[in-house]
Amino acid sequence: MNNNSFQNELIFGDDKVKITLILETSFSKEIRIAFKKGQVMREHKTPFPIVVHLLEGSIEFGVNGEKHQLSKDDILTLEGNVPHDLLAIEESIVRLTLSKMDTSDRVVTVAENS
Repeated sequence: MNNNSFQNELIFGDDKVKITLILETSFSKEIRIAFKKGQVMREHKTPFPIVVHLLEGSIEFGVNGEKHQLSKDDILTLEGNVPHDLLAIEESIVRLTLSKMDTSDRVVTVAENS
């Protein structure tokens, strides 16, 4: 059994979003993305399907150029290779579920380049 909390050691980056691998299982990777208000993750794609769960805050989630407002507790799925971007309308915490075949380093690179 593995356990952790999305609230443990919560850190927000000053200039960029903060990416933290919270838990890795035999089938997925659970990642916390901490946004300060106004921070973005520019348009990018993931090679595998993802699940995005907004734990706190408000996010504008762009998919193929169309904007969707996400509020606390909203959850969505997205197939692989779909362009998407995120903008924090307010301080926010996102739970990102990745396929085991994907890498958390890829998410860190997206954040660093945003």
